[in-house]
Amino acid sequence: MVAIRPDEISSIIRQQIEQYDQEVKVSNVGTVLQVGDGIARVYGLDNVMSSELLEFEDGTVGIAQNLEEDNVGVVLFGQGLGIQEGSPVRATSKIAAIPVGDAMVGRVVDALARPIDGKGEVQTSETRLIESPAPGIIARKSVYEPMATGITAIDAMIPIGRGQRELIIGDRQTGKTTVAIDTILNQKGKDVVCVYVAVGQKSSTIAQVAQVLRDRGAMDYTIIVDASASEAAALQYLAPYTGASLAEYFMYKGKATLVVYDDLSKHAQAYRQMSLLLRRPPGREAYPGDVFFLHSRLLERAAKLSEALGEGSMTALPIIETLAGDVSAYIPTNVISITDGQIFLSSDLFNAGIRPAINAGISVSRVGSAAQTKAMKKVAGKLKLELAQYDELKAFSQFASDLDKATQNQLARGARLQELLKQPASSPLSLEDQVAIIYAGTNGYLDDVPQNKVTDFTKGLREYLQNNKPKYGELIQEKKALSDEVVSLLKEGITEFKQAFMAA
Repeated sequence: MVAIRPDEISSIIRQQIEQYDQEVKVSNVGTVLQVGDGIARVYGLDNVMSSELLEFEDGTVGIAQNLEEDNVGVVLFGQGLGIQEGSPVRATSKIAAIPVGDAMVGRVVDALARPIDGKGEVQTSETRLIESPAPGIIARKSVYEPMATGITAIDAMIPIGRGQRELIIGDRQTGKTTVAIDTILNQKGKDVVCVYVAVGQKSSTIAQVAQVLRDRGAMDYTIIVDASASEAAALQYLAPYTGASLAEYFMYKGKATLVVYDDLSKHAQAYRQMSLLLRRPPGREAYPGDVFFLHSRLLERAAKLSEALGEGSMTALPIIETLAGDVSAYIPTNVISITDGQIFLSSDLFNAGIRPAINAGISVSRVGSAAQTKAMKKVAGKLKLELAQYDELKAFSQFASDLDKATQNQLARGARLQELLKQPASSPLSLEDQVAIIYAGTNGYLDDVPQNKVTDFTKGLREYLQNNKPKYGELIQEKKALSDEVVSLLKEGITEFKQAFMAA
């Protein structure tokens, strides 16, 4: 029989007490009450946070949206077909965040920034919250540098600056996406990171956009966020915020970025669908009461940062689709009031063959000439005035039988200026080309050119100046102003080319 030694027992007990590690693991677990239509109601998650990510038994992830007294309304990031009533739900203690970094450039990702282009995982260790607070007043600086779109009508009359929010609005099939894509193409070689967010679009349309960007070499500086019409409403709702977070990473690194939200009408519809399923009270047009906040907190993130923060910028081009030109509907008026101006595309102009179909009368940029180079400012002032007078006279001339010579001349020039601003898709123009053709138009060089030959004339003039007056282009790019030397070179070039063109 082994003798029990009390001192040995007491030393073992002492050792156990000293090494005792009291680690409490608290796991916040709830139970599914009901599930359906992409919404789950969960009971028992008492300590869950708003917008916290939750994990279901089958691996589906959801986001906590409604924190009610006895249950939590969860929006699912997928179909959630494997979720059953009574199955457990685990809180992750994480707010929705996405991976960000230089490796994202050139990729096509989904609304949670997971790659969907078949090129493997994105190698990056940094993450950023999907919902980030917008920069405050002190963190910002006034918009002063141009964000050239390459579209003459916009750069001359409705200029966009880096850090601005310019709305592109119009009916369906009026060229809204084309304007945004041309702006992305025009950023080539300008060290601007572009993010194209497609919300609720057809997958075939998104594939076409990606192909255009690839063919033009624009994917080298572009990220595409794809939340197509077939995706869950929750993913369509998150996509624009994901796009903003991807751009913010570069903005706070001191770089210029451009984000296109295509389009926020479908974004609002996805949010309406989510809200109604969560049984939130509907307001005007059945949208929830916080639909204004939905877009304002997104668009306020676009900014031109102060020098202390590195002068980075995020320019936002939200797109809104109207129905039968109704700009006074709920979502269009909301977004118009948030943005710094709008480019209105008219289906009447589009059908009349004026493309881009920009209605210069009701389009406006609230940053104005602060976002223009000196050269453009000088030639564009006259252009807007002459086009406005032309529109007025055109309406008046329909009722007048015989017009005096001055009015006829003004109508003829207006028609040629309108012709001059026509531009095919995916062919953005450089600053020197834009300045040259506007100068030729507003200074009467086109007055005796037949109207149907204006497009040929401007195309030939651009080529002539490139080949025969290269110094003109160099001076404009260098100084961005119309000095006496530039004007004399330009006049010389236009006169020489016109003689040859009229003789042909």
